[in-house]
Amino acid sequence: MNYTETKAAMNARRQRISALQEEMRGLQAEVEPQAVPDYQLTGWEGPVRLSELFGSHHDLIVIHNMGISCSACTMWADGFNGVYDHLASRASFIVSSPNPVDVQKPFAAGRGWRFPMISHVGTTFAEDLGYRRPGQSANSHGGWWPGVSIFRREDGQVVRVADQELGPMDPFCSVYHFFAMVPGADPKWHPKYRYA
Repeated sequence: MNYTETKAAMNARRQRISALQEEMRGLQAEVEPQAVPDYQLTGWEGPVRLSELFGSHHDLIVIHNMGISCSACTMWADGFNGVYDHLASRASFIVSSPNPVDVQKPFAAGRGWRFPMISHVGTTFAEDLGYRRPGQSANSHGGWWPGVSIFRREDGQVVRVADQELGPMDPFCSVYHFFAMVPGADPKWHPKYRYA
């Protein structure tokens, strides 16, 4: 196909993706919220309950980050840092990892991250929500899995209203989408912490 024909075919497929996304938004709007415990986690200033992370917002976005051992999770967090102000204008936004706070602080400072972080070390928070699977050997990072959970406060209780795993070609990281447009891009490319 020539360039014009390929572009038309790609646009037709993008319209189909948009239609599917609209269907998914409809399904999400009908979800029955999932009650969750009011976990005690560790914030940078000390112990903090999940319910306290909402601040003045009704909604809370929690990123399940696999920690400093994962360069891909680091790349996702670098991207969230750039849009943090936009996210925080609508919902509280927190990045959670299995690293203790004394490990999180210097790592976040070194990357210039501005968003708040919590540690779930010593809790069942990530596992209960489906973001730790210790028995799965495909993951070499202690069984942690990346994702995002959306919580809401309803009638004095915290409920989860949505979640999704994170990974290559998900809608939360633009890097892979740009690379998909580059002819001959390496399909096995993996992010680094630094580029020389």
